[in-house]
Amino acid sequence: MDKSDGMSWTRKKRAHNPPRLAFGFLIILVSVLLAAQFFQLAWLSPTSVNLPPHASETISRCRSLQMKAGPSEGFDKRQQSDRFVPGTKPYLLTNARIWTGLENGTEVIRGDVLIDKGIIKGVGHFGRGFIANARTRFADLEVVDAGGKWLTPGIVDMHSHIGDASSPALDGSEDDNSLAGTAQPWLRSLDGLNTHDDSYLLSISGGVTTSLVLPGSANAIGGQAYLIKLRETAERTPSSMLLEAPYQINSSFPDPNLPLHWRHMKHACGENPSRVYGVTRMDTIWAFRASYNKARGIKEKQDAYCARVSKNEWAGLGDFPEDLQWEALVDVLRGRVKVNIHCYETVDLDALVRLSNEFSFPIAAFHHASEAYLVPDTLKKAYGSPPAIALFATNSRYKREAYRASEFAPRILTSHGLKVAMKSDHPVLNSRFLLYEAQQAYFYGMPENAALASVISTPAEVVGMGHRLGFVRKGWDADLVLWDSHPLALGATPVQVFIDGIPQLSSPHVNTKPASFQHPPKVPNFDKEVKQALKYEGLQPLEPAASTHDVVVFTNVKDVFTAHASGIMKSFSASHEDELGVVVVRGGKIECSGQRATCFANGNIDSLEADVVDLEGGSISPGLLSFGAPLGLEVINQEPTTNDGLVGDALRKPLPKILGGDTTVVRAVDGLEFGTRDALLAYRAGVTSAVTAPLGSGFFSGLGTAFSLSAKHKLEQGSIVKEVTGFHIAVRHNSKGPSVSTQIALLRRLLLAPVDGALGHHFRDVKKGVLPLVIEAHSADIIATLILLKREVEREIGSDIRMTISGATEAHLLAKELAQAAVGVIVRPSRPFPYVWEDRRLMPGPPLTKESAISKLLSYNVTVGIGIEELWSARNTRFDLAWAAIETGLTMSEEETLALGTINLRKLLGVPYVEDDSSLDMVATCAGSLLSMDSKVVAVFSSSIGRVNFF
Repeated sequence: MDKSDGMSWTRKKRAHNPPRLAFGFLIILVSVLLAAQFFQLAWLSPTSVNLPPHASETISRCRSLQMKAGPSEGFDKRQQSDRFVPGTKPYLLTNARIWTGLENGTEVIRGDVLIDKGIIKGVGHFGRGFIANARTRFADLEVVDAGGKWLTPGIVDMHSHIGDASSPALDGSEDDNSLAGTAQPWLRSLDGLNTHDDSYLLSISGGVTTSLVLPGSANAIGGQAYLIKLRETAERTPSSMLLEAPYQINSSFPDPNLPLHWRHMKHACGENPSRVYGVTRMDTIWAFRASYNKARGIKEKQDAYCARVSKNEWAGLGDFPEDLQWEALVDVLRGRVKVNIHCYETVDLDALVRLSNEFSFPIAAFHHASEAYLVPDTLKKAYGSPPAIALFATNSRYKREAYRASEFAPRILTSHGLKVAMKSDHPVLNSRFLLYEAQQAYFYGMPENAALASVISTPAEVVGMGHRLGFVRKGWDADLVLWDSHPLALGATPVQVFIDGIPQLSSPHVNTKPASFQHPPKVPNFDKEVKQALKYEGLQPLEPAASTHDVVVFTNVKDVFTAHASGIMKSFSASHEDELGVVVVRGGKIECSGQRATCFANGNIDSLEADVVDLEGGSISPGLLSFGAPLGLEVINQEPTTNDGLVGDALRKPLPKILGGDTTVVRAVDGLEFGTRDALLAYRAGVTSAVTAPLGSGFFSGLGTAFSLSAKHKLEQGSIVKEVTGFHIAVRHNSKGPSVSTQIALLRRLLLAPVDGALGHHFRDVKKGVLPLVIEAHSADIIATLILLKREVEREIGSDIRMTISGATEAHLLAKELAQAAVGVIVRPSRPFPYVWEDRRLMPGPPLTKESAISKLLSYNVTVGIGIEELWSARNTRFDLAWAAIETGLTMSEEETLALGTINLRKLLGVPYVEDDSSLDMVATCAGSLLSMDSKVVAVFSSSIGRVNFF
């Protein structure tokens, strides 16, 4: 039979076969050819192969094992985003200062950006002709003149529990942890994602556009994580929020025709799994090894199975070896999963590096990693490439693992060539202020380019999205943030946020800021402190050094602020840089301040036996007061043996008779512990004293006390500023405690009816106005009831009582009424968050509202102070104060701003000023004021100390 006969025979055969058989034959032939091509078979005879029915599917499955995760082919040439919403207008942003993320985060372009179809269509200097053509091409084009403002890619939070630990927290709203087992790679954070979390818009208003939602850290292997865009979608579903969703959300096993997107998984080691499951580190690491060994066994069976398929050995092959519970961990071993590991201490970091090498899988990032800066070389030994490190800036010492954490870690790790990302762990930190973490890292020495990249391009690349996020480049997602100031300037606020090209802020409120805010602040030099942190492995000495002379002269002083009963006053201010003044301090007391010619009219500074300190244009101001966190009563929050503990609450459980029964009153002063690291770090940041109340577990707390943060012990002179300050209680909604009405009933009785014992004695002082009554309350409804109760009591007893509301998230709703009732407010935290139901009606401030809660209260002449919630944040009080002023549009003077953290707090908490203001601590800052990121605290002095303390 020649070729022509063969062709004729083939045509005849096709003509006489039913179409269905012809189609079936074609499918088998294509499958065989595909198999031959993929497995590079030299020859495959139809007569030597007896393909089983599932051959095509099996070949596809085996082929999929070789696929690599990442963007699909041709992704860089896309003309439209997969997340594009039809009807979205194109936008042209002109005259912007663009931080592109390129050139290692150093590239800044003054130009324009065109966005359309959910992606960036162009970046550069477009010119008038281009803009005119764009208007013609796009009939609905919106042109936005940035006016020289900064434009960056959207912020990427690579450690968040937003949606899974949703806000406000309610029973059933926390879906980020499982208590069903130590190692559960089959769990998925997507399955707990709440689309009604109040945090989404708040975080967007801080410039956050993308979050990696991780499972919690209760489990060694907590499960799979998912990337989401925070904008609201028309579908209003968790699935519609996903970014490059892995195929597994709709299918158990892979489809080789779909792009293989990156998957993400959460691991955790150390204290968290140990505490939840009552195991040791040895148990946890074994759980890891056992799980990976299980996954490795499955992977090896799959590889052996596919090796037989590649050799055309179908006889007795059986089914493809797979296990739905372990498939994600098998994918880890195939290098297709970004593994994010919650790990703090060296012992854990080292163990997980060993694990990565034992089972040959890369680690995307270590999170928290408080000791990573001490072992950079160990990190570089991880399998594949060194992991990134995701850090807090100053949030630390809340448990043993975080005790050696350092604010210099981002700088140190960056200097070793490691990638550093700042993260929120939302809602541990409100991700709305993730940029603040980068600002603090920058303040403590992280390079400017790396600090900005740490919340934008670095996390984008670490999570495998550098091909579409983290950069202002043609073809990248149109996730952009236009800022009112340089992003590293304190209080930088979005003017507009775009996600997938869609503007997210409907009517943003923008405050005018000075031109200086368009530049990164000049931050202090911490070289000495960095060396000390490394030398002492994070536990460097923090105690100040005393002056060597009785006289200390501060030169080149720009401003001097002093505190009096009537307020903060500026007692000296240099009008020009060439007229900077001097301050002479003798025995810790200011002897003279002003121009050099005034203070040294009869002598020369060089003839004095004195320590001379050049403040380089810095200032001297009153030491700040901290309130709200249990400074002096806690060392490590999660270590009970380091803390004073909780006081009993008579509303919940009768108190022991030996204490005096239910009339017992606890004093914070009796449990004080001095010289804690958080106290000393706060002292070095200008916070010189604190008011602390006993740690209450319900309604009752007890008597607060004021103490010095620099004192070594209670017997030291000046250690106790005021033994008893105010009486502290809390009126809160609590499902496990008495009702709010019960709490109010008790308070009414304490204020109006005779009460025996110590409780009665102290409430008599409250009724006399001797002791302020400090009440933690957040709900406007509770605060309104307290105002009415105050009026009732004052009518009954015929005199005024001093009432202060602490917390006060919803107090802005009653600003007028609080002022009329002479009730002061301590806003705590100073930037609100809807932690629980009674916080939900917060006033977020710009860009979502014109006013902040603080500015609203001040506008009605309410006496306002600011407080904190956790020990570590005491050191940041100076920045909290500055931020409060920035949110008012800098309409507050420095004197008014300082009062929020000094004289106002003293009045509200019962710490009066004395006639001789020289006994009050004064803080000297170099190169700027206490409210400036440019400055560094260099000294503290007062007559009560009797010397100058240097840092």
